[in-house]
Amino acid sequence: MKILITGAQGQLGTELQRQLRRGGSALGPMPERLKNASVIATDLGELDITNRLETIAFVRRHQPDTIISCAAFTNVDGCEEQPEAAFKVNAVGAANLAQAAEKIGARLIHVSTDYVFSGAANGGRPLDESERPAPISVYGKTKALGEEYVRDFCRRYFIVRTAWLYGAAGKNFVKTMVAAGKKFGKLEVVNDQLGNPTNAEDLAHHLLKLAVSHDYGVYHCTGEGVCSWYDFAAEIIRLAGVDAQVTPCSSEEYAAKHPAAACRPAWSALENRMLACTVGNGMRPWREALADYFAHRQPEE
Repeated sequence: MKILITGAQGQLGTELQRQLRRGGSALGPMPERLKNASVIATDLGELDITNRLETIAFVRRHQPDTIISCAAFTNVDGCEEQPEAAFKVNAVGAANLAQAAEKIGARLIHVSTDYVFSGAANGGRPLDESERPAPISVYGKTKALGEEYVRDFCRRYFIVRTAWLYGAAGKNFVKTMVAAGKKFGKLEVVNDQLGNPTNAEDLAHHLLKLAVSHDYGVYHCTGEGVCSWYDFAAEIIRLAGVDAQVTPCSSEEYAAKHPAAACRPAWSALENRMLACTVGNGMRPWREALADYFAHRQPEE
């Protein structure tokens, strides 16, 4: 089997390659069919997914069985400042990969986000795959459009929405909180935006299960359990052993201090219903997965 990974240098792309090399993750072995898989790891230097002809030619040349699309413009505030760039990567790039996959009959696993939802209250219930997207930021809007293009242009697709992702590679909220806690000794974090922290190891494990599946469609894949950004930050600081105080604030208070910040959904907790109905939902409770991350992280992290 041959797998093409875009955005291979990011935290999820890096984790996928690690599991394919090692044969599995902390959650268990990867599917047997992937044990001798050939991996084509690409990033911007090798493939510009915003160029349709280049993308189609690249995919035709390599003939992957499965494409896992991790490439995205994920800087939420940066998307507000650079909407054209966000549109090209998150929407046009998704369309190009979908068309390329369809031309050779490959599966496409497209990684999306909880930010495709508005954040409206859902009676305290996590959102399953039947909920209709209604994004409120440029990031969310361009990712939602990317999902539409994947549906339009590719028959063998998995759209996998995740949230609050962190891992050993790249930048993420966990590393930001640890660094800021060490530097300033105090943190102020919003406590009225709720969602699901997700360990990249858990997400990658489930993406590889989908890579050999025929259960196409839309999936949610996040850590189990709901918390606020404040809860998440407080647990990060505790597990990191950093001497820092974490205090809660409201989104309104945060916006007053950071007027250029993008709007973020107040409620974007997801339910992994489709996983449970198909390949199995083995996503760990978010506190357990976070503790495991700290137990195995390298000193420089």
